[in-house]
Parts: sequence; structure tokens; C-alpha cells
Amino acid sequence: MKKYEVMYILRSNLEQEAIKNEVNEVKEIFTNNGANVLECKEWGLRELAYEIDHMRKGYYVWMLVEAGSKALEEFNRIAGYSESIVRSIVVKDGE
Repeated sequence: MKKYEVMYILRSNLEQEAIKNEVNEVKEIFTNNGANVLECKEWGLRELAYEIDHMRKGYYVWMLVEAGSKALEEFNRIAGYSESIVRSIVVKDGE
């Protein structure tokens, strides 16, 4: 398994409890598919570089995971249709 940095942005209008649930669900996506979540940092509500779906702010979450292709494919699949996740990116860690 290789290390990847995962960044995703949640809708700014989510309540704190909903944000906590979303972060836990994303962690479960990785762990249920054989990956290890090494770090997870919630960067909080930040200004977006450009407007997305009439929103100017989003809740940023960064993760470092050790994962195989199955876990990455499942995350991308779910992030693609999730109402809560407005943007996501997965980048191979340079280490």
C-alpha cells in the first residue's frame, strides 16, 4: 500500500454534528476497504478560491492514508455523488 494525501471540502451550511458524522464516514470508507488512516486534520471553515454551488466558504478536511486502489476507488465513487462533499482530491504522497 502507498501513502496518499486526501483533501475534501464539505458544505459550509452543515451543522457541527453533521460534519463530525461526515468525517467519521470518510474514515470508515478507508478502514472498511483495508486502508490505514495515519492522520486526519480538520482545517475548519475557510474561504473558497472561487464560488462553488453559490457557496463562498467550505469546511476543509485533510487526511494522510495508507491505501490500496480499492479504498481510493470507493472514496472517489462516494465523494462523486455525496451531497455533503463539494470537492475532493487524492494525491500520492511524495515520501
